[in-house]
Amino acid sequence: MFFKKSKKEKKITVYSPLNGEVIPLGNVPDPVFSQKMMGDGFAFNPVNGEIVSPINGKVTQVFPTQHAIGIEAENGLEALLHLGLDTVELKGEGFSINVKAGDVLKANDPIGTFDLSYIKEKGKEVITVLVFPNFDEKIAEVIPSAVTEVTTGTEIAELTFK
Repeated sequence: MFFKKSKKEKKITVYSPLNGEVIPLGNVPDPVFSQKMMGDGFAFNPVNGEIVSPINGKVTQVFPTQHAIGIEAENGLEALLHLGLDTVELKGEGFSINVKAGDVLKANDPIGTFDLSYIKEKGKEVITVLVFPNFDEKIAEVIPSAVTEVTTGTEIAELTFK
């Protein structure tokens, strides 16, 4: 009677993992991402190859080809940062990832770099995606920022958990 339980909304802020332009996920020229088969999220057209963590969390996986990094937030939200499109075919060439599974990251901590010129030279897209594979299970609402041009660490959205 005297104490009301107030349910706190749990939110997570998502920051840009790179410098460039935010583009709609639906505009990514790869149906796996544009049709959200891997989860909802964001896409970027990078202007340089610097990569930082978009969230606070633990690295769950760095693919052997270094083109993709998995990060899990404390509350179980999974993030997948996929550097370029069809870049798995480069077998790690052009990527220098400095984190490994088990590393704990804060948002904006450096992850590594990728060579945009090399990727383009090899005929691959540099468009990078940040998707949340368990988005539907975990997220109730997305409040995107109104920014389109971003630098590493720019807030791009706030996600509210179910």
